[in-house]
Amino acid sequence: MTVYIDPPAWPGHGRMWSHLVSDVSYAELHAFADASGIPRRAFERDHYDIPSHRYAEVVAAGAVEVSSREVIRLLTTSGLRRRKGGGGAADPQSAP
Repeated sequence: MTVYIDPPAWPGHGRMWSHLVSDVSYAELHAFADASGIPRRAFERDHYDIPSHRYAEVVAAGAVEVSSREVIRLLTTSGLRRRKGGGGAADPQSAP
């Protein structure tokens, strides 16, 4: 199982955030999140939002560090990218 995380560079709600993604399936992503204690409410369309204070913990659990640009490339190439407002992959395993 390989999941990927970008650096915490996205501001929101008074903190910085990373994106956790899979390039295989949403099932793989959810399994990693469940095993890492990441709540399903953190799942948004095609990724999990990870607060900066949990970044090192998620990397230690096995997430591979990549750039934000690489996260987008991985999602797009795999067909798992879901843009705001619809479009993107329809995967029955995506329901949180």
